Amino acid sequence: MRSWVRAPIGIEAERWTTWKVDRKVLAVVCTMADAQRLVDPVATLASDPRVQVVASIAPGQVFDTGLQEWLHQAGVVIIPWPQATTTRFDLAVVASASRALESVHAPVALFAHGVGFNKLTPPVGTGGSGQGALPRAVYGLSRESLLRDGRLLAARIALAHTEEAKRLAASCPEAVRAARVVGDGAADRLLSWLGRRDRCRAELGLAEGDRWVVAASTWGPSSLIGARRAVLERLVAEAAAAGWRAGLLVHPNVWAAHGTWQVRQWLRPLMLRGLEVVPVQADWTGVLAAADAVVGDHGSSTVYATLTGRPLAVATAGHGDVVRGSPMECLLSALPEVTEDGSVLARLRRLRSLQEQAAVAAVAARVTSHPGEFASRTRAVLYDLLGLAEPDAPAVTRPVGSLGWALRRWSA
Repeated sequence: MRSWVRAPIGIEAERWTTWKVDRKVLAVVCTMADAQRLVDPVATLASDPRVQVVASIAPGQVFDTGLQEWLHQAGVVIIPWPQATTTRFDLAVVASASRALESVHAPVALFAHGVGFNKLTPPVGTGGSGQGALPRAVYGLSRESLLRDGRLLAARIALAHTEEAKRLAASCPEAVRAARVVGDGAADRLLSWLGRRDRCRAELGLAEGDRWVVAASTWGPSSLIGARRAVLERLVAEAAAAGWRAGLLVHPNVWAAHGTWQVRQWLRPLMLRGLEVVPVQADWTGVLAAADAVVGDHGSSTVYATLTGRPLAVATAGHGDVVRGSPMECLLSALPEVTEDGSVLARLRRLRSLQEQAAVAAVAARVTSHPGEFASRTRAVLYDLLGLAEPDAPAVTRPVGSLGWALRRWSA
């Protein structure tokens, strides 16, 4: 077990620290997806010299492989979980409503770790998703995840859209008082990248005349790479024949569950034929912004891709995991499905009907109620919990820096 840290927290921390802070914030991370999502809310307060942020990895997680290294590379102070749960913090920020939160001594601000709330909880029971299975709730909005012994786990629940507040009221009325609609930090970064798309493409090594199609896969057996690998293989072949470049964006849980080495070995035959695999460390919002077309599944990336205005198609076996009436369900119903034997590029290059364009635009409008306002609205919520006045400088969207990687170099 890692030794307890003596700075910047601890009973003698003031002996070793340079800044005298007024508030201490704990980022509780369960998965790589959590860590990546928490960067946006944490960025709204991290530059304040009155505030010290540290992170801790909740124990017993399925997808925590590589998480320690990712946080270390980011330069975050990581404290062991026993120290995190025996220290009183002024605020804890989380992106998963795990049972570990019961041990945290701080008001909790809960953020979603995907776009909205589109998926059902995994089937539980002897009958799986069939006879004998327990009812499946909306993942992230269920009473089971938000309440413990009738007590609300989070002091604030950050939502991206006003529609989500209505769904929360239906699923867990006790949580409505804690809900705040703040917008979506990932959507804001994607929109920011779209505003400088030429720079984004240049950093990825895409020349002016290059056409780049991105396949975006979630995790699990019903995902694009789990159930529709034949579609990915055909996309790579068609892209090469048409002079396009093909990229693959993979959910962090895939890398965590199988290991980077193994995933790359399984994908190597396609990489040798030209597939450019995006590393888990990359800013995936920049990847979507740079794409000329996207093939997705029932994962969050597909919904975010609606913001780009680029041609979009789906290849998924995950229809049964999607909440009825959710943005994802509406998108899957509106978009053309890539079949096992159909042309992928033909689907993407075909003329889109006005009805399809309207349906995709309607889904895009459901991603965030406050485009460009996540930083300012989130900062107000967090500083209220901290009991601090907000800094004088206006809150801004987390800056889009260098993407820090090159497709061809990483895919070699």
